[in-house]
Amino acid sequence: MQKRVLIITYYWPPSGGSGVQRWLKFAKYLPESGWEPVIFTPENPDFDLQDESLAKEIPEHLEVIKFPIWEPYQLFSKVKRKSKTHPGRLLEQKDRGFLEKAAIWMRANLLVPDPRVFWVKPSVKFLADLAKSGQFQAVITTGPPHSMHLIGLELKRKTGLPWIADFRDPWSQWEFLDKLPMTDLVRRRHQSLEQSVLNEANAVLTISPTFQHDLEKLAQRKINLLTNGYDPADLPADFSPKAKKERELHLVYSGVIDSIRNPIPVLKAMKEEFVETGEEVGMTFVGKVSEQVRDFVQADAWLSERVFFPGYVSHGEVFGFYAKADALVLILTDTKNAQGNIPGKLFEYLATGVPVLALGDPTGDSAKILAEAGGGEVIRHEDFVKIQIALRKLMDGDGAAKSEAKIDRFSRQALAHDLAKILDEHTLS
Repeated sequence: MQKRVLIITYYWPPSGGSGVQRWLKFAKYLPESGWEPVIFTPENPDFDLQDESLAKEIPEHLEVIKFPIWEPYQLFSKVKRKSKTHPGRLLEQKDRGFLEKAAIWMRANLLVPDPRVFWVKPSVKFLADLAKSGQFQAVITTGPPHSMHLIGLELKRKTGLPWIADFRDPWSQWEFLDKLPMTDLVRRRHQSLEQSVLNEANAVLTISPTFQHDLEKLAQRKINLLTNGYDPADLPADFSPKAKKERELHLVYSGVIDSIRNPIPVLKAMKEEFVETGEEVGMTFVGKVSEQVRDFVQADAWLSERVFFPGYVSHGEVFGFYAKADALVLILTDTKNAQGNIPGKLFEYLATGVPVLALGDPTGDSAKILAEAGGGEVIRHEDFVKIQIALRKLMDGDGAAKSEAKIDRFSRQALAHDLAKILDEHTLS
């Protein structure tokens, strides 16, 4: 008889992004290792990226419990009558009025750990009776938003159920918090809540070796590494990288471009290297792109003819763009958490076999994975000449190609098996 695990996640289809895919894929493959997942998620969440196609990947017999949530920015939306209502969006705006500044201050100092904190008490009340009745043998919470961990914390205290906390990003050391006008008192509150989670969870997971090391320093205990990965089943059966043509180079970036992911060095190097050669070059950004980058491209006649913004597309459609690419571009963050930044799409990039050009920390976790798989190189954002050289190599067909190194350990199926072992280890006998 399979054991049941309650997975508490804010992000779930139709939300898009790597955080959704992480737990959607775990839910798909955990039953193979003896665990039946039950998803607990908001009925009416507020998120930017939507991918309706991901709903088709929800296993047919998966139990999904949707519970209403109230978020303060729902009220702000009614007052402002605009779509940009919470700091994740407002911080991208160039001009902010009084209400926008007030919303950011409120997020920083009144909503701890985040705007989803009002979901904690009603969720605990709703779930405690289910948990006490023996319906679940374990609980998993995944954050951000880190309010999800507070639900797990209270359930653990009330029921004694084994509880695993999954940190997809840091908490008190998260670079996003540094962008907020937060008082020292509030920052200490974050640290206190984080310590409670780290101390009381039966096990803690995170996605990169750097985050693992940082959390182990904070927690003074073992932290489990469980990276993101790729699902071989996502690749179309007829997928095949295009053959490189002489004097042509097309780059593809997939994902979000925001204030901490800067592709402008690649765009500048592309123009500098190819503006006078007559070679055919272009770059496509698949996903949400900041106004700053769009404005930069539109202000340059040469770039505006060669850089394309098709917008956000479904996960399935992304592979069509991959198949037409001569190289895939990975823009890592250039911030204090940069070393531990391993985007979920890195593993998908590697699975395609298309060469990868990455901007970021050459000593970071993503660089090590790329080097091990022979998939490409990571160049510092400011190393302009080296970026040009890499582009020239790609144009000439000398760019890094995927080696025979195995990436099977990053398959979603293998990772779900690893998660099941952690669950087995901490399940009540």
